[in-house]
Amino acid sequence: MSAEDLKRQAAAEAVRLVEDGMRLGLGTGSTARHFVDLLAARVREGLKVVGVPTSEATRAQAQSLGVPLTTLDETPELDLTVDGADEFDPALRLVKGGGGALLREKIVAAASARMIVITDESKRVERLGRFPLPVEVTPFGLEATRRMVARALAASGCAGDIVLRRKSDGLVFVTDGGHFIFDCGLGSIPDPEKLAELLARIPGVMEHGLFLNMANAVIVAGAAGVSIVGDPSARGRAQ
Repeated sequence: MSAEDLKRQAAAEAVRLVEDGMRLGLGTGSTARHFVDLLAARVREGLKVVGVPTSEATRAQAQSLGVPLTTLDETPELDLTVDGADEFDPALRLVKGGGGALLREKIVAAASARMIVITDESKRVERLGRFPLPVEVTPFGLEATRRMVARALAASGCAGDIVLRRKSDGLVFVTDGGHFIFDCGLGSIPDPEKLAELLARIPGVMEHGLFLNMANAVIVAGAAGVSIVGDPSARGRAQ
């Protein structure tokens, strides 16, 4: 079974959690695309929902498939966000942002009563850090911000390269919000909470890819089938 097949299996399990009348956060990335596809099929069958997309790419996909959309200004409280992750650990701590939408993803997830993550088995890790940690930054004062990020990494016991994300044509990647992204190749993050706190103090950092105390459950598709880590029915998260 291919990675895309596994992602679609996880997405199909998440779609079963969607109930009529829900206000949904719609994630970004390859796994979230499957969720939007399957959600649209249920909408065509009569399901009544409204969604807040976490990126312009997700907005375009959902609109093209007929999924009703809103904004957080119009609908500031959501029932459920379904999104992917670049990795997750046994405590349901996540690294996100590989698709470049981490700021909007975190805003939408924080506005939701529940967050369900859909992944394949390859995203499961014992310790976060295998996937480069994205840090979204303002273009102003870029080198000063990079140095402050480096000091925060060192102070939290991390080491690794800090690389400005670029597109395949060599141009700097720009987020939907007009920001840049540093990808921090750390290998291991011994204290995610400490690192998150230090990064949040840096004025030039708009957001980081550590999603801590946000996911209620992770739906994982693997060769042995679909499993769930956590409680997908739980509402509210530890802050």
